[in-house]
Amino acid sequence: MSDRVVVGLSGGVDSSVAALLLKQQGHEVIGLFMRNWEDDAECPAKQDFLDVLAVAEVIGIEVEAVNFAKEYKERVFSYFLREYQAGRTPNPDVLCNSEIKFKAFLEHALSLGASKIATGHYARVTEHQGEFSLLKAQDSAKDQSYFLYRLNQIQLSKTLFPLGELLKPEVREIARIANLPTHAKKDSTGICFIGERDFRTFLSRYLPKQPGEMETPDGRCIGQHEGLMYYTLGQRQGLGIGGQGEPWFVAGKDMQRNVLIVVQGHEHPLLLKDMLVAQDLNWISGRAPEITPTYGAKTRYRQQDAACRITQLAQDQVALKFDAEQWAVTPGQSVVMYADETCLGGGVIQ
Repeated sequence: MSDRVVVGLSGGVDSSVAALLLKQQGHEVIGLFMRNWEDDAECPAKQDFLDVLAVAEVIGIEVEAVNFAKEYKERVFSYFLREYQAGRTPNPDVLCNSEIKFKAFLEHALSLGASKIATGHYARVTEHQGEFSLLKAQDSAKDQSYFLYRLNQIQLSKTLFPLGELLKPEVREIARIANLPTHAKKDSTGICFIGERDFRTFLSRYLPKQPGEMETPDGRCIGQHEGLMYYTLGQRQGLGIGGQGEPWFVAGKDMQRNVLIVVQGHEHPLLLKDMLVAQDLNWISGRAPEITPTYGAKTRYRQQDAACRITQLAQDQVALKFDAEQWAVTPGQSVVMYADETCLGGGVIQ
């Protein structure tokens, strides 16, 4: 008997090919389109759903649309706003995966009688003696394991990633040969509910401007900011500071005085750190890693793994020491740890 697999269809080429491959493998495939945002008309969900319907017709599968906007607002967007208000820079994609795609969506799929769910993520799952591991994708340029580090054993045991062994050009070619209408569709970028819009304009609808001064580390005022929540560590664009010499970067926030600390030069010492502390930890195996080995870690997506060691490990906190200084380690972002190809888990940078 073939498995019933519910595939999350977003209207992009990746999820389209994931559904196609599963159908070709003989599974009973149902497509599920998630509507996670409905606060305004600028969200491209309408066109995405039309693309999903067109893809489903070519593949020959049924599609259901489900509205998770309430869950998204409660579990993801409210956290997103709280973190920005506190001066941190959250990663909503990480939370969306753990709370919506692999929780609300998984629960809904199981209620439809599915044995597994599948998505178009570039990652791999393996099983050894009943334990599931999350591995990097074959396509290192597209690997999305960073965004999936909060998944647990139960979620991984129910998940298929059909694109894990493929390169992106191969995925587009499969879509083209199968005449999928999404084969040449541009990849979406940025935070899903903001899309192509200006980030500061969007955020100001929820967090009003709170202007203050921009200062150098020695206390010299060199400009005005619009609100600390609109800036992130390492930011260069949108500061409005001209003048001679090297470009300016955000290096810190003084929340009490409402002051943005800025420095000149990409390699300024205030932008470089060889240690960090993370909390709100998740270990995919259910066990914390050993303290002795050297691991690889990313402090942001699309970064090469940086060699590090655990210097302190408690139930709710890990401290890491890097072999080389890391640039613009940002509170609110996630640090994700790896042992070679295996994603161990991680936490939120403090």
